[in-house]
This record gives sequence, structure tokens and C-alpha cells, in this order.
Amino acid sequence: MARILSINPVNPQERLLRQVVEVLEKGGLIAYPTDTTYGIGCDIRDPRAIDRIYQLKSKDRKATLSFICSDLSHLADYAVVSNTGFRMMKRLLPGPYTFVLRATKLPPKVLQTRQRSVGIRVPDHPIPLELVRLLGHPVVNTTANVSGQAPFTHAEDILDAFGHGLDLIIDGGPLAGELSTVIEIDEENYTVLRAGKGMEVFQ
Repeated sequence: MARILSINPVNPQERLLRQVVEVLEKGGLIAYPTDTTYGIGCDIRDPRAIDRIYQLKSKDRKATLSFICSDLSHLADYAVVSNTGFRMMKRLLPGPYTFVLRATKLPPKVLQTRQRSVGIRVPDHPIPLELVRLLGHPVVNTTANVSGQAPFTHAEDILDAFGHGLDLIIDGGPLAGELSTVIEIDEENYTVLRAGKGMEVFQ
């Protein structure tokens, strides 16, 4: 059963974040706050942990998982960024957006679509960003919810629903639970695939 670890969402304590990193390095699954919803994730390098996420959420294997990078330069290691994409992401990140981009050779195949694209986030929240920096690798990201239902907004709700399959839940306080806006960038064009938080910049 997962334990809940309270971490300051504004100034996260490094000693506590390092405890989370140890869990990730051992193949653990965690839940953590972002600037949109709570996410469920693991170390991107651990295929067994990624498999556990699919099992935990009863998720269709055709539905790819996104992942979190620490900043735009880190993101560029995992995706091909066009001039249009760079300008847009420099303006919007960190922020409540998931960008769908063509993958480089680094992301695991399980996280790529058939078109070899990946979904990447750089959320405007210090906890996941610092976790990625301390881990040294992206953290896999999927919404902490029961498929087809609204995201959980409190750590205790995640414990009730997924505590049996998670190793640790970071309590970063209640969240509004609004999903990210998903934007696909293909060379110099972009398409909004899902309207969510932050959509007002496109209106």
C-alpha cells in the first residue's frame, strides 16, 4: 500500500524529493501534483514500471503515455522541435500544455505512437520539475483518474483508488483538476487536439 508524503508545493524540500527519487530508481510508481491534475508516473527508463501503470489504470496499450521534461532544452533531447514549435514552446512553457512532437531515438517505443510521435509536458509546478532534475531523466505522466472519470483532486482520493498499486503519493495540496491543453506540432503547423487549461491563449 502506498504511503502519502506531504511536500511543499511552492518550495519543495529537497530531502523529501530525494526520497521520491529513490522510489523511482527502484522501479516504483508515484502520484504527484502538476499545474493541471495529479499525475501517475515512473522513471522513463523502466519498462516494467511503465507496464505497471498500464495495468493499474486498465489502460489500452494503444493509448500512449506522455512524460515530463525539466525544461525546453531537455525536451529537445526527446523530440524534434521545429522553428514554429520552438517559438511556441518558449512562449508557453513551463505551462499547462502537452506537446505532441516527432520522437528522437531516446524515448522508449512503448511511449511512441505508430507515427513515432510522443507527448511531452513541462508543467509550471516545482515538484515534478525538481523530481526530473534530481532523477536525471523524464518521468512518465498519466492523469490520476479512473478511466473515463474526472481527475482526482486530493491525495487521499488517489490513495483510496490506486493505493494498492502505487508505492508513494506526493501530497501537494488540493488541485483544480483541469486537464492540459494538447497541441500537436507538425513541422511549421500546429493543431489543438484537446482544449484544456491554458486554452485562452489560442482564442
